Amino acid sequence: MKKVLLIIPAFNEEKNILNVFNVVKNYNKTHSLKYDVIVINDGSTDSTEDILLRNKIPHVKLIKNLGIGGSVQTGYKYAYENNYDIAVQFDGDNQHDINYVDDLIKCLNNNVNCVIGSRFISNKSKFKSTFLRRVGIKLISLEIKLFTHTKITDPTSGFRAVDKKLIKYLKDNYPLEYPEPISNVMLLKNKYKLKEVPVKMKERKNGTSSIYSWKSVYYMINVILSIFIISFRRK
Repeated sequence: MKKVLLIIPAFNEEKNILNVFNVVKNYNKTHSLKYDVIVINDGSTDSTEDILLRNKIPHVKLIKNLGIGGSVQTGYKYAYENNYDIAVQFDGDNQHDINYVDDLIKCLNNNVNCVIGSRFISNKSKFKSTFLRRVGIKLISLEIKLFTHTKITDPTSGFRAVDKKLIKYLKDNYPLEYPEPISNVMLLKNKYKLKEVPVKMKERKNGTSSIYSWKSVYYMINVILSIFIISFRRK
């Protein structure tokens, strides 16, 4: 049976992280394929570390905040060093639904290296973010299709599974800025195969997203410019 690791980045997730871990633990009780967990505590300044220690949750403590790219890359390094077959990015804010992890994993095969959970290819997910962000996501999706000839409906989705080949690649090459959309372009340029599957996502109930209001506009503009630049770089 394949070894599966959930990489859970967490920055100031004291209100969410224990619940997320318990969701995975309860899922494992009723399913034959068990998911291991590694929480990457990304320099949290709240009680996240105390909760992880008190509840004996497997984790890596980063001494400073590296951002989502650096924390997820740390998770890929851990997956590689511990010989995992599959790694799944799973948010620490309780927005991802554990029941869809199996859908992602089942689509990994010799022809697919990365499976992305999309909110936009079915009516499964009622939560699809704000109108402004959805417009930005559509623009990013169009740009990716223009430069890679591949349509990705949810390019900013952080809910994804990768195979062993990509674990090895991403441990050294995961982008530190705007990692989800930029990694899509990187992987396609390097001839890796991507696929999307429909998933349901939940709205964050506790804490604050790192991308909000005017910051959404700044984020989208920088992503579009970054994709344009890397599309003309060598592989």
